[in-house]
Amino acid sequence: MNTSTKYFIETGYSSLTKHGEELCGDNVEILKTEDNVVAVLADGLGSGVKANILSKMTAKIVVTMLEKGATLEEVVETITDSLPLCQKRNLAYSTFTIIQINRDGATYVVEFDNPAIFYLQSGKITPVQSEEVEICGKRIKESRFLMKPGDALVAVSDGVIHAGIGEVLNLGWQWDNVAEYLQRISKTKGTAEDICRWLLTTCEQLYAGKPGDDVTVLTLQLRKPRTLTVAVGPPHDQNDDPKLVEMIMQETGKKVVCGGTTSTIVSKQLGREIEVDINTIDPVIPPTGRLRGIDLVTEGIITLSKTLEYLKNDQDGSEIFSKDNGATLLARVLLDSDQIKFIVGRAINPAHQNPELPLDLGLKLQIVNEITELLKSKGKEVTLHYF
Repeated sequence: MNTSTKYFIETGYSSLTKHGEELCGDNVEILKTEDNVVAVLADGLGSGVKANILSKMTAKIVVTMLEKGATLEEVVETITDSLPLCQKRNLAYSTFTIIQINRDGATYVVEFDNPAIFYLQSGKITPVQSEEVEICGKRIKESRFLMKPGDALVAVSDGVIHAGIGEVLNLGWQWDNVAEYLQRISKTKGTAEDICRWLLTTCEQLYAGKPGDDVTVLTLQLRKPRTLTVAVGPPHDQNDDPKLVEMIMQETGKKVVCGGTTSTIVSKQLGREIEVDINTIDPVIPPTGRLRGIDLVTEGIITLSKTLEYLKNDQDGSEIFSKDNGATLLARVLLDSDQIKFIVGRAINPAHQNPELPLDLGLKLQIVNEITELLKSKGKEVTLHYF
């Protein structure tokens, strides 16, 4: 594949459990590879524990088999043979939607008895051409099309289009109403997680806080990757200082430098002065600096530690986005990036050898590694380069 057409596929999903049940009867599985993303939304028959088990098994089987190269026919046949049919109603144990998006935008969608997908193209709902095929006695809808940067696909369980039925709305929310709502929010809610969260919140309101069915929203969005380079610490060999700065400046996208010694090296090599940003003065976290050519300059270990704390504990972003200090600004730029490269220097900071400051190289590396794992869990592509 031509790397010039290799886009980033952002994913997000959220669920509400039916009122009175402990487990959600819907499940989502997402498989990310270097070439594509496969996402499955399965809706188990009924609700509660049984529905949860059936939908989880369905989603797991689909993802695992597709990962191993199985055909759709083999996947459906395996599901049909593996999971039971409802004897009373003779209905399928679980409905499902499968979405596969390649990094060049080529998209393949398979739908079995779930509500039709919503395709947002430039913020407008666009019809998707599909054809019905029969596999193992099941009527399956297949669609193939090419997504472009900025496009999004939204899949939902039927709890979404049933929202408010018999309560706020006589016939539920209906597919067309959901489509209209998605068009509105997609203009201002940019990320896949934003779209899921807003749609889910509206469903909860329509159910008056007591969902009459399990509700799940899955969103996949294609875009050009937002890249970030973060330099942490000076090189082990001082002779590599010019090489470090050259590597930073050659990278595309945003650039961040963490640590006083590191920022001094960059400043010296570029022949530019660092200015303290008084707008980021904080009682706990050292202020940031301004350096032409670098998007953010922060202090080192204290700022990194606090950034890690924010990323771990501030799930809704209430602190990260409500104040401006070195750690919140670093957390924001990390969360706003898709492909992140850490350039980590292995030199030991002489200041950290003071017994009054028991901070060492090992702690810095540990913090960077923990931040890396957290970012990966959020779907970011992260690489580490050591000097």
